[in-house]
Amino acid sequence: MGLLSIVVPCYNEEENVNCFYEELMKNSAFFEREGLEVEILYIDDGSRDRTAEKVKELRKRDDRVHLVCFSRNFGKESAIYAGLQKSKGDYVVMMDADLQDPPSMLPEMFSYLKDGYDSVATRRVTRKGEPPIRSFFARMFYRLVNRISKTEIVDGARDYRLMTRQVVDAILQMTEYNRFTKGIFGWVGFSTKWLEFENVERAHGETKWSFWKLFLYAIDGIIAFSTLPLALASIMGVLFCIIAFLLILIIVIKTLLVGDPVGGWPSMVCIICMVSGVQLFCLGIVGQYLSKTYMEVKRRPIYLVKEEE
Repeated sequence: MGLLSIVVPCYNEEENVNCFYEELMKNSAFFEREGLEVEILYIDDGSRDRTAEKVKELRKRDDRVHLVCFSRNFGKESAIYAGLQKSKGDYVVMMDADLQDPPSMLPEMFSYLKDGYDSVATRRVTRKGEPPIRSFFARMFYRLVNRISKTEIVDGARDYRLMTRQVVDAILQMTEYNRFTKGIFGWVGFSTKWLEFENVERAHGETKWSFWKLFLYAIDGIIAFSTLPLALASIMGVLFCIIAFLLILIIVIKTLLVGDPVGGWPSMVCIICMVSGVQLFCLGIVGQYLSKTYMEVKRRPIYLVKEEE
C-alpha cells in the first residue's frame, strides 16, 4: 500500500536502540500483509553516548535503517521536526526509543487509517511509575491549558502518533522556532482517532525530562497557544488602578470627617510588596512573550545536521 516512515528521536539511548529495533521487527508479518515498505529514521539529538554507533551497526544489517545526527542537542521538538522533514513515507509514525510507545499497537493504529481517519494518536490512562507530585502538576497543566486555549490538548497525550502524508505536510508548514508539538497536532486539525493504553515504563535508562524541564516546557506550551496571560496582566493592572482609586476616595473622606491619625507602617509595607509583586509578575508575562518573539524574528534554523546516512 505504500511506504511507512518510523521516526525515532534519540538522546543518550544506546541501551535502547537494539531493543527498540527488535521489538519493532515483531511487526514484520503485519508490514508484509499490508504491503508496507518500511524506513526507520533514528534522529540522534546530540547524544553523548554511543547511540549513533549503535544505529550505524544496525544499518549494516538492515539498509532500511537511517541515521540523522545533530551537531548538538537541540531538544526533542527539533528532533521530531527533523524526522518529519526527512521522512518520505505515505504514512509516518513517531515513536520513542525507550519502548514506552509499544510497537505492538501499530497494526491496530493502521487499521483506523484504513477506516478513513487522518491520524491515530495515543494517550496513556495511568501514570504508573511517575512521582505523585509530577503527575499532579501534569494533570493541572492540561486542565489549565485547555481552559485558556482554543486548541485542544488531550490529557496524557503521547507523541506516539501515526499520520497520513497530508497531516505531516500540514505540520511541516508550521516552521516556528519555539515548538510545542502536542499543541501543533491539535491546531492543524484533521480527523483523529485516540487510543488509550496503560503507562509503560522505560526499557533501559532514565528519563531525560526533569521536573524543571517539564515546567519550562509547560510554559512554552501555554505561551505558544494562548494569549490569555497577556490579557490577565492587563486585567490585573486595571483592577489595581480601580482599587487605588477607591482607596484614595476612602482616605480623602476619612480625612475630612475624622482627621488623619497616623497609620501603622507594617500594613503599608505589605501593600507595597504585594503591588510590586503583581507588577513584576505581569512584567514577567510580557517578558516571556517578548523573548519568544525575539527568538522567532532571528529566524535561526530549528536544527543543524552533523551527519546523515
